[in-house]
Amino acid sequence: MALGRTSGSSVFITVLYMLATCRAVPISDLLDRASQRSDKLHSLSTMLIRDMDSHFPPRVFMERPSMCHTSVLPTPNDKEQALLVPEPALMSLARSLLQAWAEPLSILSSNANTLPHPAKSSISSRIQELQEYSKSLGDGLDILSGKMGPDAQVIS
Repeated sequence: MALGRTSGSSVFITVLYMLATCRAVPISDLLDRASQRSDKLHSLSTMLIRDMDSHFPPRVFMERPSMCHTSVLPTPNDKEQALLVPEPALMSLARSLLQAWAEPLSILSSNANTLPHPAKSSISSRIQELQEYSKSLGDGLDILSGKMGPDAQVIS
């Protein structure tokens, strides 16, 4: 009986120690990290487009945004509209957009080495970096959405 109490005491002390030394990362810090990852993704994608445009003819933009596979997602048009959207809905939208681009990025990645471009190895590296940052951002958004409730966890 005394042995059971000692073992239980040991577990209790271990749990107390873990609670005392471990602290959760505040949501504001997680949001800052997500914002930094998002900025890095934007920078990488801009560099990738610049690299591709240096060799291929300029992209012809589609006149109708409905042609984009993400056009069905209700995105705000500007900062003012974004500020009116509830945080869980914005989180859901961000996760949905990130997930929607995972497959096209994967297809581009698997075909990057076949591009007739003199810098295809650097393009391939940028694509791989984009995939890594996308995964990192997605993992972070999953954590944040878990803290925000079920509305933030919906992916369209």
